[in-house]
Amino acid sequence: MSIKECIAMILAGGQESHLAALTTEVPQSAVPFGGSCRLIDFPLSNCYNSGIDTVGVLTSRQPFEMNGPIDSRTAQSLPHDRFNIHMLPPAGMDGLFSYTGTANALYENIDFIQQFSPEYILVLAADHVYQMDYSLLIKYHKEKGADATIAVIEVPWSEAPRFGIMTTRLDGSVAEFIEKPVQPKSNLASMGVYIFSWSKLKYYLGLDEANPSSKHDFGKNIIPAMLSQGEQICAYPFKGYWRDVGTVKSLYEAHMDLLSSPPIFRIQNMKWPIYSTLNDLPLPASIINHKRRKSFIGKNCCILGEIDKSIIFPDTYIGNKAIVKNSVVMPGAYVGPGAYVESAIIGPGAAVENGCPVLGGITEAIAVIGQNAVASYNKSSGVKHAINLGEPNYKGDWLQMIK
Repeated sequence: MSIKECIAMILAGGQESHLAALTTEVPQSAVPFGGSCRLIDFPLSNCYNSGIDTVGVLTSRQPFEMNGPIDSRTAQSLPHDRFNIHMLPPAGMDGLFSYTGTANALYENIDFIQQFSPEYILVLAADHVYQMDYSLLIKYHKEKGADATIAVIEVPWSEAPRFGIMTTRLDGSVAEFIEKPVQPKSNLASMGVYIFSWSKLKYYLGLDEANPSSKHDFGKNIIPAMLSQGEQICAYPFKGYWRDVGTVKSLYEAHMDLLSSPPIFRIQNMKWPIYSTLNDLPLPASIINHKRRKSFIGKNCCILGEIDKSIIFPDTYIGNKAIVKNSVVMPGAYVGPGAYVESAIIGPGAAVENGCPVLGGITEAIAVIGQNAVASYNKSSGVKHAINLGEPNYKGDWLQMIK
């Protein structure tokens, strides 16, 4: 193996998800986004565009549906000889073993990292939407002579308890870091983008692994441990668009950001393209304006109904007289004739039967139809139920209202 100054490790597993029925069959990082890609495509594309050519993807024990599609990079102008992605699932994929935390995931792959003898390690989350030049982060880290540098962004104060929050000194160094504080002292949030000097990180990974009371988490354990020992940790301010889409509400809002006028975030940026691992799509979804009903429409869709400010992924069907409004319809979904969908996310492969209403928007709630679920509606009794196509014997409430 050739020596690399910096390699990236993407945390793409996660044993918990707040994306409800959208992640019953895939991890959060594989959830479709924007009509043309998956969430993990953002850190992957950022790495490629930043000149980081070696990436390890740390997956969960859950089947990761990306091992094949990720090879589509050769069809997406990501040449195999210049961009190498290594899938790194935990040992014992039969379920006997899985990573016990984000820090443990890197500790278990120290041998993989060592073969490249890197000076720096870029650690990334796989469920954030943003476009970022990591080479500028690495440059900042070097200039500061830091042991660790955390990319940070100001978030609304109401959102601050969801994140790792830090206070900084005038020189940009981190004075305090608290993971998901109940009463945050600032609104400066970690973006889940870290650059470490590898020798330092390896030392702290070893200490953390030997601590039986540790949660083996970067935000809860590694960063606080480094701060307590006086290591130099700096905050790198990021001014661009960034969304943690770890909740249904934030995932929905990020999609709507694409449709605002003007768009708050543009996924179609030829200077910083997001390459897709979703169905080998040759191009991103196209933007159309039909009777001022601005939407994204993916490839190979059959749309006979009306679409109003929605994102429609590839291979979907919208039946005659169906109405889809302020919603996200994911790949392979079916919306039957006469159905009405508003303020909702329709999961991959899901079906909304003829005439069925799926209505969110009540007290700002988002209606969610799970992956491969079939939503039906009995006009006489008002009964709503779903059959999960992956589990033929399962029946349950298909309509989840997520605030």
